[in-house]
Amino acid sequence: MSVASDARFWDRSSRNYAKSAIADEDGYQRTLERTRSQLNSDDHVLELGCGTGTTALRLADAVRGYLATDFSPAMIAIAAEKHAAAPIPGLEFRTATVEALDADVGLFNAVLGFNYLHLVRDLPGTLRGIHDLLAANGLLISKTPCLGDMNPLIRLALLPTLRMIGKAPYAGTFGTKELSLCIALAGFEILAVENHAAKGDDKRPYIVARKASIGR
Repeated sequence: MSVASDARFWDRSSRNYAKSAIADEDGYQRTLERTRSQLNSDDHVLELGCGTGTTALRLADAVRGYLATDFSPAMIAIAAEKHAAAPIPGLEFRTATVEALDADVGLFNAVLGFNYLHLVRDLPGTLRGIHDLLAANGLLISKTPCLGDMNPLIRLALLPTLRMIGKAPYAGTFGTKELSLCIALAGFEILAVENHAAKGDDKRPYIVARKASIGR
């Protein structure tokens, strides 16, 4: 499988994904509130892996500009439909990846990635790309499944089987410590690692990291 095949998987899944309920609504609300508290009204924000735009539509009114991207054209089409029904000034949806963003987008005060980093095939490269897109002291805010902290049967048996039959996209199997190290090595200072699950720990750490003053 490739990035292109991953995009096709999400294209096929987009309508069902848009209809699916949020599994942990209380935990999601906590994530939204915590993220909003990190943003300022003059900020320009980039969201990567925005899916069908649910989070973008809930956060975009807090900032000056909000560019929400996903590599699945079908996901972005649904997000655009939602936005057309309830427009928010300064919000734009675009089919793109970190690597595909042009210099004309400028620098961002914050880059958000929710349920995203475990889906990228080149984690170090993606993090370096995020670092380059951030203004001085800009924030990377992430909440993504750390499969390395979950039941080994999921990453060693279930996921490979589902991928083999085309029922799952690529997913990295790092744990929280490995993810935190990768973020630090990409030139970030980690400010917070939190658990936003309403009950227990769903192994999706909420991480806030700041672009280090001495970059690459």
